[in-house]
Amino acid sequence: TLFRSRLVFVYPWTQRHFSGFGNLGSIDAILHNPMVASHGGKVVASIGEAVKHMDDVRGHYAKLSKYHSEKLHVDPANFTRFGKVVSLVLGMHYPAEYTPECQAALEKFFDVVADSLGKCYY
Repeated sequence: TLFRSRLVFVYPWTQRHFSGFGNLGSIDAILHNPMVASHGGKVVASIGEAVKHMDDVRGHYAKLSKYHSEKLHVDPANFTRFGKVVSLVLGMHYPAEYTPECQAALEKFFDVVADSLGKCYY
């Protein structure tokens, strides 16, 4: 997805988590990398599922938080960065629909997602 590609390109240190994905040396390589696209699809699907669990986003992400913390050692700040990238891309592609109110709601939601995914780090 464009979200994941932009994250990996703008924040190149995140590439260490995707060392088995092949060439990530340029934005074009990242955009056309099937492994990046596949992982991005999983991330977007997971976010869609989180929307269905608005009453317990932390519970929804408990296992994934533990996995990212204990197995992958992902910097929890990357979860916040991803939310910012999503907000930026949506604003670029849907300028009329992406109102300040929409942006505020989405960023609040991504703050909850990032906090939930970072739960096992503290």
